[in-house]
Order: sequence, then structure tokens, then C-alpha cells
Amino acid sequence: MRLIPFLISSAVTIGLVYTLNTRIGPAPALGKFLSPQHGFWQNAEPADKNFSEELRFPQLSGNANVYFDERLVPHVVADNDADAYFIQGYLHAKFRLWQMEFSTHAAAGRISEIIGERAVNFDKEQRRIGMVFAAENMLKEMEVNEFTKLSVDNYTKGVNAYIETLAESELPIEYKILGYSPEKWNNLKTALFIKQMTKTLAFSVDDLPLTALRKVFSDDQIEILYPQLQDSLDPIVPKGTTFAPPAATAVAPVGADSVYLQKKDSALKMALMDQPSKDNGSNNWAVSGAKTKSGAPILCNDPHLELSLPAIWYEMQITTNNMNAYGVSFPGIPGVVIGFNDSIAFGFTNAGRDVRDFYEIKFKDNTKKQYWFNNEWRDAPQRIEEIKVKGKPAVFDTVAYTVFGPVTYDESFTTPLTNKKAIATRWIAHDPSNELLMWHYLDRAKNYDDYYNAIKYFTVPAQNMIFASKRGDIAIWQQGHFPLRWNRQGLYVMPGQDSSYMWQGIIPPDENPHQVNPERGFVSSANQRPVDGTYPYFIPGGYDVYRGLEINRRLAKMNGITTTDMQQLQNVNYNPFAEVVTKLMKKYTNASSLSADEKRFFEMIQQWDLQNNINSKAATVFQVWFDSLETKIWYDELTQQDSVVYAWPYENTLADALTRDSAFSFIDDINTTAKETIYDVFAASLKAAIPVLLQMEKEGKLEWGAHKNTTVYHMLKDAVMPFARKGLAIGGGKHIINAAQHSHGPSWRMIVELTNETDAYVVYPGGQSGNPGSKYYDLFIDTWAAGKYYKAWVMKKGEEKNAKVKWTMTFKKV
Repeated sequence: MRLIPFLISSAVTIGLVYTLNTRIGPAPALGKFLSPQHGFWQNAEPADKNFSEELRFPQLSGNANVYFDERLVPHVVADNDADAYFIQGYLHAKFRLWQMEFSTHAAAGRISEIIGERAVNFDKEQRRIGMVFAAENMLKEMEVNEFTKLSVDNYTKGVNAYIETLAESELPIEYKILGYSPEKWNNLKTALFIKQMTKTLAFSVDDLPLTALRKVFSDDQIEILYPQLQDSLDPIVPKGTTFAPPAATAVAPVGADSVYLQKKDSALKMALMDQPSKDNGSNNWAVSGAKTKSGAPILCNDPHLELSLPAIWYEMQITTNNMNAYGVSFPGIPGVVIGFNDSIAFGFTNAGRDVRDFYEIKFKDNTKKQYWFNNEWRDAPQRIEEIKVKGKPAVFDTVAYTVFGPVTYDESFTTPLTNKKAIATRWIAHDPSNELLMWHYLDRAKNYDDYYNAIKYFTVPAQNMIFASKRGDIAIWQQGHFPLRWNRQGLYVMPGQDSSYMWQGIIPPDENPHQVNPERGFVSSANQRPVDGTYPYFIPGGYDVYRGLEINRRLAKMNGITTTDMQQLQNVNYNPFAEVVTKLMKKYTNASSLSADEKRFFEMIQQWDLQNNINSKAATVFQVWFDSLETKIWYDELTQQDSVVYAWPYENTLADALTRDSAFSFIDDINTTAKETIYDVFAASLKAAIPVLLQMEKEGKLEWGAHKNTTVYHMLKDAVMPFARKGLAIGGGKHIINAAQHSHGPSWRMIVELTNETDAYVVYPGGQSGNPGSKYYDLFIDTWAAGKYYKAWVMKKGEEKNAKVKWTMTFKKV
């Protein structure tokens, strides 16, 4: 009789052991996850943790030290660059290993290995746009250059040195939740990280949906909806600047107008690939000493990206025998990416230029081994992509490569969207390049010439590169490789049967838009178009208008500028877009015909000070009303294409059109017999907005801060919601200098005054540690949300015993 209880007990025990060590759905294996010895408990970090330690590695060539200040910012002091990059790799891995590895898995199209079959389509997209192909081309360039080979080789050694010491109990919690372990780092992963950054900043284009719209609209109509020049433009290089005649000219193929621009028989539908946010951008500006109180230049930068935890950036100082750079780095690549050294400061905003085009390919047969090009069948090399899937058999995908690039769409991928057409991607990111070399030289630059020579190595993602020096110079260059196109080339999918529609080179880099020491005393950019229509090259792309306009207006009026003034400017909540649109709302709304609720909300707009502060109700009313206005004007025309609702034209297009022409043709609803006027559409859009506003008011979400609900999510979003910081008290928004939106905004704020002793103020929405169990995980978020800053401590030689040093990590050669 004793046997039966024993068997039952054994069965239950075996069942529990199996269950607790098996993943069920997305949940981690609870046995390991809850284990006191190996589970998430081990990730809890004492508030008074001591980060001091002595480490010995045979890979080092000498001794070095890392001095951590109270914010856990490391100040690396090494005798040579090789050891410094080794230590940077080690620190990145120690504090951000999961983040950097997950990012490069995403770049390579390997997320299915981690989270299963729901990521297969994402991984296919990454393979089909040639991310690994692009990284491999970059890797070759990095490894043939002595400087970048030294940096990536030693960075990789540092990452792996940390991984080799990592016990299972010390694994970052995300590995435990997702049930996998880190693999060794390699130089290709660094290239992949840069290509993922390139995708984030230089991948979003409208070619495919615009091609689909040609079934409904002519090229002339599309030019009205998606103009290349805005009425309200205040470009990076001021209007009226005289440009030299172009050194190169692209010539359109014979018959391009009828064969390409006016072609209406496209069977293409809108393609829904993984598109980066169109709001990825930034602000930067530099003012000369003539406009500052100290007489020294001040440089400011705040890159706008998706806000995430662990934070995008890792703050640090690197000092060796030939450089002393401070700023932020990307966990995944060596060097300081945005920052300053003893002589200069530098920063970036996204150029927004279109550097990707599509070509329709004609294959000989379904094998896709040959395609028709220049009157012959040409071989198409194929990459067999094996996508490993967690818990499932691997998925195989064949990607054919053409003279243009990889065939991204065909009958086996996004079939209903592209109607079985084979479409290849030509992307500047596929070309061999070595962006790391720019940062190598920038981190060590002494003057304008050094900066100018450094940025020549940067091809993609194109950036507006701001500069200031202690010699008093300020400058901005829009740097990158930009295709040399004829007018309107690449706005639609192009014929790929011959070379006549290929790019005809790149725009000569020395003719890229730029300004050096301008008379107005400042340079700036905020993702607006770099030049007006007199620039001699065709430069398509998607551009903001209003942030740049407002920055320039304010800088033009300022004198005796201090770093405090610049902090205030980065946090301005004034809405210049609303300045334009509320004039239209007031002009074309007949208050006497409004209902009680309509009148109440309209009065909020009339009395609004145009500040998107957290407690402003009018800011929310404005946004909801404008969203409704867009729908009333665009929906009828933009749903004709196979019932697909295409994303509306840029908001500045509508604002400019209604300001310019009260009889704008798209005001009329084509689905009614009546002829709607501008008064009708403003009245109808307000009426449609009222139920939404009343519901928000009922839920207590009418104030701008509650409506916007600025949140810094964990990189896994909803999968790890406890690690997010929600409901942050910060104003601002789209088109505003303080560009904080729901989960997007200033990812790093930096102000650098280049006085004799550099005076710098910095903050970012996160913390130095990637461990949610550490107080340094989100330490800076409240300071960032409040619009405050930390004074950067730039450690000098001899300050090893300074009171600001809280911990010391010693690295010694074995």
C-alpha cells in the first residue's frame, strides 16, 4: 500500500520538475526563473553596490583604470587606444549586454531564434532588404583600415572577455525571461549595429505607396499632395544663398515622361514593411562667440529617437595618449558618437534624404536564377536564408540578388501587396563604407579642417553634422552619399530591365549643403529640407518644417547667450505648427452656428497661448480637431486605391495648402453631390471631434500630459511592461522644439560651451545600467522629464583622488 502514495508523489514531482523547467508559451521556464540561485532574484542589485574591482586580462597591453562618478559614468584612462577600446567593449557588455546583442540579432533577422515564429516575417524582411549583405560589405572596409580594425578587434575582445566571466546567475534578466544565453561577439555584429542604425534613419520612403496611388492620381496631382518644397520652408542653408553651377548632371532616359512619370497601369498595392518612425530626427545648433556671453561658441544637440529601456545611449569619457573624448556611445560599437573633446564639439540630426529606390525585375522563370537586363539574361546570385525558429523547424527563404540589389518583394513575399511583381531594392547602405573611421577622427579632431576631413568617411545614414571649436569656428555640413538623380527620379518604382534608370553616380560631396561661420552667427538643423529650390540637384526626402523654423526665429533674436538660455531653448513647448493652423481654425469657423459643446472647445482654441504644456487642454483639443480635419479632407481621395487607406500627406502640406488657397481642390468630398467649402470642412471636422473630446474629458485625459502619456518602454514593449516608465510629466510634442511625444523624443540632450575649460550639461531618459534591478537603470528619467541637466564632469589628469570618483575599476595585464 505504501507504493501507491510513493508513485503518486513521484509522478507529481516529475510533473513539477518538467513543468518548471519547460517554457509554456511566452512565459519563461519558471523553475530556473524563480530559482534563488540562478533566477531573477540574482538580478536585484543592492542600492549601495560597490563597483570597484581589480581585473586581469591577457589581451591588454598595459594597465588602465576606470573611474566611475556618482551617476555611474565611467572615465576610462588608458595608455593606448587598443586597451581603451577593449575596456569600452567590456563596460558595454557588463552594463548593456542583452541590449546590444538583441539589437544585432534584430539587424541580422534572427529574432525568431529568440521569440519564435511570430517574428518570422520580420526576419524575412531583414534578410530581403540585405541587412547582413550590407554589414558584410562594411566589415571588409573596417578590417582593411588599420585604425578601425584596431578599434573593432579590441572592442570585440573586451565584450567577449566579459561574456566569458558571466555566470548563469548573472545573466541579464531578459535572457532569463526569454530563455536563451548570449553568444560570442564578433566584428560583424558591430557592422550590423551600424546598419540597424542606418535602417532606423535612412530607410523610410514612399516609393511603393506612391506607385500604387498612380492608379488614381496623375504625377501632377501627386506633386501637390507630396510636394518636394514647402511654402513654409526655412532651410538649413538660408534662402537666397547662391549655389555654384552643378559639377554633375543626371539626364533622364528618353521617354521617361510617358513610360515612367505618367504610367497609370501599375498593379502594385501599398507595401507594409517594417518602416522606421517618420519622427526619427533631432535638433542641433551652434552659436558663435559673437552671440554668447562668454565669447565662446556653444553647441547643442538633442537626437529624437524611440525612447527605450535600456537606454539607447551609454555616457562615458575615454582618455588615452592621443584622445580625450566625452559624450555618449552606442552599446555595440567603439568610440564616442556624440560629444566633445579638448578642442571641438560635434553632434548630428537626421538628413531625411531618400537614398533608396525600387526596380521592377523580369525573371526568366520561377527559379529566379536569371533576369532580363540590357538585352540579355543575366545570372542572379542567390542567398539561401535559413531562419531558425525557436521551438519550430527552420524556415528557408531564397533571396535573389541583381545589379540593383536584393529582390525584396516577389510572389513568395507580400504577394497581395505587390501582386506577384518582383521588386529589387537599391539602397546606398549596401555600398562598401566605413562610418567608424569618421568617429575615429572626430574623437581626436582639433579644428575645422580635422572635422571636415573626418566627415568625408560618412556615407549613410546621411546626417546634418554640427561643429564648434575652441578656435571660434562653427559649421554644419549635410554629409552622406546622395544619388545623382534627374528630376522626380525614384519617386515611383522604376523599370529594371536595363541600365537607363540606374543612378548616375552620387552628388559631389563638396557640393553637399553646408555653412561655415555664417554672418548671422549660428548654424542649425531640425530635419527640415537643407536648401531651397535654387539648389541645383534633385533631393527627394521627407522633411519637417516647424521645429527648424522656430529654432531659427529664436536664435536670430538672441544675444549674450548662456548655457542656461540653451537649456531653456531645448525645452521650449511652443507649438509653431498650431500657430499656423489655429489661424485657419479661427478664420473659417462660424462660432454663431456651433452647439454648446462645440463652442466650448472652440473657445479653448481661441484662448490658447500655443504652449503644449502638460496641463494644457487646448493642446489636446487642437490635436484631436486637426486629426479630424485631415480625415475629412484626405479620406475620400486616398481610399480609392483598392480600399487601402494610405498615410496622409505631411501635415505641413495641408497647412500650407489651406493657407494658400481656401478653395483647395481636395476640400470637396468626392463622395457627395454637394460642393463642400472650407467653412464646411472646418465645421464638420470639429463636430466629428466632439465625441472623442467628450470621452477624453470624461476619462480625465483631456490635459495634454495625460493625453500624450509620455512613456519610456522596455525594448520588448508589452512583453515586459513592468520595466517601463509610464505617464511622465513632460510637455512638448510633434513639431515642437521639445519633441517629446508618447514614446518618442529627445534621447540625449547635450549643451557644450567651448570655453578654456569646457562647460557641458547633459541628460538622457534612462540610466547607465541595463539591469531593471539597479537604481542606475532609470536614474536620469525624472531629471530629463523636468527639463533639467547634469553638469558633465570631464575628468582631468591628476584627478584620480577627486571626491567625484565613487568607484575604481582597475584593469591589469596578466
